[in-house]
Amino acid sequence: MNRGRILRKNPLVRSLVRETRISGDSLIYPIFFEEGRDIKSEIGSLEGQFRYSPDRAKEVIDECLDHGVNKVLLFGIPKEKDTVGTQAYAEEGVVQQAVAEIKKEYGNEIYVVTDVCMCEYTSHGHCGILNGHDVDNDSTLPYLERIAVSHAAAGADMVAPSDMMDGRVAAIKAALSANGYKDTALMSYAIKYASSFYGPFRDAAGSAPSFGDRRSYQMDFHNSREAMKEAGYDEAEGADILMVKPALSYLDVIKELSQNTDLPIATYSVSGEYAMIKNAGKAGLIDEYGVMCETTVSMYRAGSDILITYFAKEIADAIRKGDIG
Repeated sequence: MNRGRILRKNPLVRSLVRETRISGDSLIYPIFFEEGRDIKSEIGSLEGQFRYSPDRAKEVIDECLDHGVNKVLLFGIPKEKDTVGTQAYAEEGVVQQAVAEIKKEYGNEIYVVTDVCMCEYTSHGHCGILNGHDVDNDSTLPYLERIAVSHAAAGADMVAPSDMMDGRVAAIKAALSANGYKDTALMSYAIKYASSFYGPFRDAAGSAPSFGDRRSYQMDFHNSREAMKEAGYDEAEGADILMVKPALSYLDVIKELSQNTDLPIATYSVSGEYAMIKNAGKAGLIDEYGVMCETTVSMYRAGSDILITYFAKEIADAIRKGDIG
């Protein structure tokens, strides 16, 4: 008889032979910054998440540090939008202000990643420059370059283009280097599916498209071979980290990517995943804490090295308690 239970007998031996080990150092917490002053407003579709004005950045960063989370991903919500997303690359844009505030207060104590996209800033809600009703890939690239450079100038440690335009990794890398920011890292949303899991985020960021959808540039969720091709393009163009988004329904893609690249792999456990767990827990249908722990481990088990999640603070606590890790 093969007695596999021998290695499951007690917590000490289970922790000894654990195959998937998780560190709080790999967690990134997303934060929404809204243009204005003295703002902290709860996001109705994301219980426990808030929009902050840049002058209140210290409040949320201190909270992250109290939980042991020292890496953040910033999104911006401007007061004014236009067809070319001017506020996305404005020197005093909301993300630029937030980055500057955080770096002034904390320096290298906090690692700041910024989302590089246009959907929160355009009046039409699409991720690039329009040509009629279509997003013009090549016309969008110079705007993405300007956004990334403005974030680096404000002090961002890493930029993360989420637009899914072809060639944007090479274009942004070249622009950063040409402007003296060759050491600014780039995490590519390499495999970003057109997903129904983004609903609460679009509410939080005010980024729903005013017409049509994003299926012409975000990926078809039926495809995994195409995902490896997209990730390969971004790796060849100089991406430092590759991301898969969303997470839970794409564990197979994370696993396959882990077997096809030597780059670090991030996964974004998106707003819809967070909201499902929170709402089901609130309704008494599931053990929220237990499901959070279980789903978190599944993402790392599949091959994630980095996890972007709205549960980052709670997961860091769970790691310290030994419930995962």
